[in-house]
Amino acid sequence: MNEVKTMTKKERMDAAVRGQPVDRPPVSLWRHFYESEETAQGLAQSMLRWQHTYDWDWMKINPRASYHVEGWGVKLQFSGNAFVKPVTLEVPIQSSRDWAKLKPLPLDTGELAEQLEAIGLIRQGLGLDVYAIETVFNPVSIAGDMVADKQTLVAHMQEDPQALHGALEVITETFRAFARRCLQAGASGLFFATTHWGSYDLLTDEQYAEFGRPYDLRVLDAVQDAPLNVLHVCKNHNMALKLADYPVHAINWAVGSPGNPSLEEVQKVTKAAVIGGFRNETLLSGPESAIFAEARAAAEATGDRRWVLGPACSISVETPDA
Repeated sequence: MNEVKTMTKKERMDAAVRGQPVDRPPVSLWRHFYESEETAQGLAQSMLRWQHTYDWDWMKINPRASYHVEGWGVKLQFSGNAFVKPVTLEVPIQSSRDWAKLKPLPLDTGELAEQLEAIGLIRQGLGLDVYAIETVFNPVSIAGDMVADKQTLVAHMQEDPQALHGALEVITETFRAFARRCLQAGASGLFFATTHWGSYDLLTDEQYAEFGRPYDLRVLDAVQDAPLNVLHVCKNHNMALKLADYPVHAINWAVGSPGNPSLEEVQKVTKAAVIGGFRNETLLSGPESAIFAEARAAAEATGDRRWVLGPACSISVETPDA
């Protein structure tokens, strides 16, 4: 590795993203805290404790995955248990006609206001020396969380695309405004996730071009002034190569999972940095030698440039501290 003076966390991330020499690879891991993510205070305390324990180079704020849709009527049962995720009890969209009921969500009350409060508390606890980016799902993912199952949304795309496009407009405008407020609250950018929908297991390129990309780009456009925006392309058989032209600073996905591209393959088609190297299964089960081997392999594959060491997705809540 090049001999480079010791960097601050922001300097290290900035250099890695730009493809410049770093004193060491920046690294972060992220996970849920199911027992405490129901409130702004609980989420902020969990995120800050995680950061202060491991001294990560940047923070992915990891809120409960349902915060995007609770204001539109999704009801959940929270476990209060560190190892048990919330269960969805009720969704608001029973037929494609229901999409017309969606109205923009307020930002000063409800779950979105709670998230903005959490961001403010996190920034207060972090200070200004660490990037912290808020997790925002893309609009089609948010729509997908308002129906009973994924195939229902796919059916609505085919049966009543106009109704779904109307809903995606409302979702997009709500989260464009929310994204801007995230920056004002202290976030350094977005961790913009496609959840299940940036995968060929669910959609074709043509479907994503109609129901995904246009709305994604409008949300990302709202935060183009942010210093760190990350695209997360979830699941197997994903569209990371197809989405590699998105206007973000870095791209994260499950490297090594079935049907997904390698770090090198994505690096070749994007100006963004790549985030990855660890398989979540290896972090969960080890052995330690395999974890180190994955990090070394990622460094070699990327030439240790335009690369940030990280996981495939949120790591298991059962991952050992060691």
